[in-house]
Amino acid sequence: MINYQKYIEIDSELRFGKPIIIGTRISVYDILNWLADGMTFEEIIIDFPELNEEQIKASLAYAADKVHKTRVAS
Repeated sequence: MINYQKYIEIDSELRFGKPIIIGTRISVYDILNWLADGMTFEEIIIDFPELNEEQIKASLAYAADKVHKTRVAS
């Protein structure tokens, strides 16, 4: 899995502490939402040229890691 920590930061001063792509104000949630809405990597990069494919993959890796670490209450 890609090392998402190279691409994602959490800073309470930016976007209310949501995980964002380093050097941007674009949140992981934004990217995941665009993908869920059917946008391709290429379409996202065209609309947001400050992003690249590795950053989008890092967002997916971040989400996968968070889901993997989520515990279900029993």
